[in-house]
Amino acid sequence: MSLFRTLPIVALTALAAPGLATSVMADPAPLAPVVVPEWKAVYGTVEARDRVPARARLGGTLVELSVTEGDEVAAGAVLARVVDDKLDFQLAALAAQESALASQLGNAEADLARGEELLKSGVTTVQRVDALRTGVDVLKGQLAALAAQADVISQQAAEGVVLAPAAGRVLDVPVTKGAVIMPGEPVAVIGGGGTFLRIAVPERHALALDAGDAIRIADGDGDREGVLARVYPLIESGRVVADVEIEGLPDTFVGARMLVRLPVGERAALMVPRADIVTRAGLDFVGLQSTDGVALRSIVPGEVHQIDGVAMVEVISGLVAGDVVVPASEVGHE
Repeated sequence: MSLFRTLPIVALTALAAPGLATSVMADPAPLAPVVVPEWKAVYGTVEARDRVPARARLGGTLVELSVTEGDEVAAGAVLARVVDDKLDFQLAALAAQESALASQLGNAEADLARGEELLKSGVTTVQRVDALRTGVDVLKGQLAALAAQADVISQQAAEGVVLAPAAGRVLDVPVTKGAVIMPGEPVAVIGGGGTFLRIAVPERHALALDAGDAIRIADGDGDREGVLARVYPLIESGRVVADVEIEGLPDTFVGARMLVRLPVGERAALMVPRADIVTRAGLDFVGLQSTDGVALRSIVPGEVHQIDGVAMVEVISGLVAGDVVVPASEVGHE
C-alpha cells in the first residue's frame, strides 16, 4: 500500500508504467502490464459528527414539545418544556411564610421604636432595647432566607425549559407530550457538526488501510472521491472500523448506507484506450498491428480507469503483452 499513500489514484497507473502514456498517443506501442489498484467494495454508514442528547434538567410532566425527527434547530432553541406542579405549591408556601414574617417584623420594628423612646426617657434599660433590636434583625434574616429559597425554586421551574445543546438536525425524539420524565432523561437527540462515512472492513484488509488513502464513494451521479480519515485500532467481530471524510455529504438521512470502494492491494493489468475499442454485433474488438496489416481481435473488457484524463479500459482476456493496438480510426478504414 506504500504506492497508494504517496501518489494520487488518478496518476497512479501512468506513473507505474511509463510506456502506457505512449500507447495513448497516435503512434501505437506494444502493450505492457500496468499496475492498477485492487478495490474492495464495502458499505459505509452516514454518521453525524456530533450526536448530543438534549436532556431535561427537571423532573415532571412534559407539557410542550415543539420539535420532531428531521427538524433543523439552532443552538439554544427551545425544544420542550417540563413542569413540576409541586414547585408552585412550594412557592405558595414560601409566600405565606414571608407574609407572616413581614407582619412580625412590623410589630418588632414598632416595639423597637417605642423602646428607643423609653430609653431616652430612662424608663427602660439598654439590654431591653438591644433584645428588641436583635429580634428585628432575626426577622429580617428569616425574610432574606425565604427570598433565597423562592429564588432557588423559581430557578428550578425555569430549568424545565429544554434547550438545544448544539445546532443541527433532530435525529430522535424518544418522548411524547404528556409523558412524565426524570431529571437527566433525553428529550431529543441532535446530530450536528457535519457528517462522515463510517465503514467496517474485514480484518484481513486491516494492514492495507492507512489514514490519508483515497476512497471512492458511489452515488447516483457517479463515483466521488473521499479520504480515509481515521482507522480505529480495535477489531470487533472480525472487522476494522474506519471513518471516511467526503465533502458535500448530505445529512438528510443519518444512518443511510453508501457503497465505498477501498484500495486494498495492487495487480498487473493490460490497458487500452476506450476510444480504440470497436463494438460490432454486440462484441468488443480492438485493432492489432500485424505483418499483414490491421486485424481485429475480440476482447473481454473490464473496469474503466481514468488516467491523465484518458479513459482506459482493462482487458480481461483477448490480448497479451507485446500486442500493438492501433487507433479505431485506422480499423474503420480496413
